[in-house]
Amino acid sequence: MTRELRLPPRYEFTGTLGALAQFRRDPTIRLSATELWWACRTPAGPATLHLSREGDRLTATGYGPGAEWVVEQADAIAGLRDEVDGFAEVAHRHPVVRQAWHRRSGLRLTRTGRLFAHLVPTILGQKVTGVEAGNAYAKMVRHFGEAAPGPYPHLVLPPDPSAVAGSPYWVFHPFGVEAKRADTLRRAAAQADRLEAAADAAAATARLTAIAGIGIWTAAEVTRVAYGDPDAVTIGDYHIPHQVVYALTGAPRAGSRESRPGQVSPADARMLELLEPFRGQRARVCQ
Repeated sequence: MTRELRLPPRYEFTGTLGALAQFRRDPTIRLSATELWWACRTPAGPATLHLSREGDRLTATGYGPGAEWVVEQADAIAGLRDEVDGFAEVAHRHPVVRQAWHRRSGLRLTRTGRLFAHLVPTILGQKVTGVEAGNAYAKMVRHFGEAAPGPYPHLVLPPDPSAVAGSPYWVFHPFGVEAKRADTLRRAAAQADRLEAAADAAAATARLTAIAGIGIWTAAEVTRVAYGDPDAVTIGDYHIPHQVVYALTGAPRAGSRESRPGQVSPADARMLELLEPFRGQRARVCQ
């Protein structure tokens, strides 16, 4: 099944679709300057989406039982349903944001409509380095994964939630995942159907943060990609507050990262203060 889409001016293919891969060694995705291969589990079954760019045209092709679903959602996955009208006016509230939007106005927020696939690597990224999380994710996908439909070799489907939920925590040890993150993965997998059924980012955030081991950092990272939430600003990240504060003020650091349970750190508080004029679009500003 194939569908032709028209791209907006200055559309950034890799800049937009790179959000689908949290790690460089992601066996579920292959991305180049003009092509995307993305394996996923849809409501209709396993699928692979192939996006091919030629000029201002994007060709979407689906493979597998979920082919029709991924092709129908291809424009959302590519960020073409992202509403950016009016953001130029918002960007003018700060000269740095105005200049950044002028340079990168082709960036869009993806909306994949698949939550659990993004939740797994995000949970694995809790409290560890990106290298550790990426290695764990690659090992986990290859352990639980199945060959993705379609012609692209070595592409693997993300883990089936039922397989993850039904595995004892020690199965995750060879991936470098301790019991705490393994148990969080298993709890989330057991509720995958309910999570996927959330109508919007707010509902998904409420359901996610009700699961032990999942907080606002994880929820924001997931809903920004799965729902294209332009305000899903990440709180609790080690780097983002410093990057935002440096960009908007020139100060080298945002403040202390220490915080008490249930409270944001001084660094996050400073970041949120600076982002407040952009409420509703804070994730886009960070992008």
